[in-house]
Amino acid sequence: MRRRPHDAPRSSAPRSSAPRPPDAPDRSRRRRRALSLSTREAIWAYVFLLLPLAFYAFLRIYPAIQSFDLSLHRWHVDPAQRTFLGLAYYRELIGDPKLHRALTNTLLYAAIVVPSQLVLGLGIAVLLQSVRRLRPLFRAIYFSPYVTPAAAVAWVWGWMYSVNFGVFNTALIAWSDFVTRLGLAWLSIPPQAFLSDPKQALPSVAAVVVWQQLGFQVVIFLAGLQGVPRMFYDAAAIDGANAFQRFRFVTLPLLNPVMVFSVIISTIATLQLFDQVVNINFTDQGGPLNATLTIALYMYQLAFSRFQIGYASAVTVLLFVLILTVTLIQLRLLQRRVEY
Repeated sequence: MRRRPHDAPRSSAPRSSAPRPPDAPDRSRRRRRALSLSTREAIWAYVFLLLPLAFYAFLRIYPAIQSFDLSLHRWHVDPAQRTFLGLAYYRELIGDPKLHRALTNTLLYAAIVVPSQLVLGLGIAVLLQSVRRLRPLFRAIYFSPYVTPAAAVAWVWGWMYSVNFGVFNTALIAWSDFVTRLGLAWLSIPPQAFLSDPKQALPSVAAVVVWQQLGFQVVIFLAGLQGVPRMFYDAAAIDGANAFQRFRFVTLPLLNPVMVFSVIISTIATLQLFDQVVNINFTDQGGPLNATLTIALYMYQLAFSRFQIGYASAVTVLLFVLILTVTLIQLRLLQRRVEY
């Protein structure tokens, strides 16, 4: 083999003393340039994330820390005159019967609202999925209550629940008169107290919450249904699966992430229930006899009616711990790994 003029003869000198190839500095420089480029990209990514992170910390984390700090002190306008009490307010929470009632009511709201929204939202979404025409119109109709202010919704429903002038009792009276004329008086239903009855007040408010937030669940489930690949339904149909079997073994498993999101969002919103309870019966907020009282409303009454800021802050911390605990339990129990 003939050697080219510029080729150097092989030498027995150590490898470290051998001359580097001409392109070695270029490769090293390109490697440093590529590394610095990736580093710059990471730095700029953190810079752009810093602003929303600071905004979130200012609006969420800092108030939570302040609430916990206030729950350890007796409130005073002058911070220098606030007395440190330690966990005294938290010990008071244990023996507060009104707080126990508010906590029970809040859990009852969640037990009624969350399953109702899940079942109705999924059922309506499945029905709308089969609609070929005017689907956006129906979706807008179901979603419109969700974007309506909660105070306006509560006022309208409070009027509908009125004992003397409400739509529901007017319809019940008309129905009773109709069946009585037919000789079927046993089918008549007397007017109901609704918000004035401690046994009916909480389910009545829960029905309002379900009606208003149902549209959000419908839209979420519609988006999830549209994301399920059609080939799975075709494969199940070829295997002989009927409509219920396709829903049971194809739709539900693939909707698990959507269902987990729906349950968690609905639970968090229900545990913080406030607007509907306050506005649906403005003359007796949380009544009758604390039958509709929630933790959020009780916290509001403590802070802005009795001005017990420290004790109200302890209730706030309790609500935060409750929401965090329930959310972690739901994630643990409901989340499943789904592979397409």
